[in-house]
Amino acid sequence: MKIVLILVPITLILVAMGIVLFSWAVRNGQYDDLDGPAHRILYDDDKDMIPEDSRQDRPSTGDKASATDQDRQPTRGNPDA
Repeated sequence: MKIVLILVPITLILVAMGIVLFSWAVRNGQYDDLDGPAHRILYDDDKDMIPEDSRQDRPSTGDKASATDQDRQPTRGNPDA
């Protein structure tokens, strides 16, 4: 029975700490956008890392891409294209 006198205050302290941490996270915007980071990973942001002569999204100097080549290029806003 003496253990209850120790465990009840410890439990109350842990619950109070949980409530304080949760309210801190809500105030700092941790729960504002739940879907944004999950969708952001799908966007291709490495175009700056591809050398100019290896890119396929635009014609190299001297070459002109046909309309069919341009139609096949995926667009950023439409993942099905």
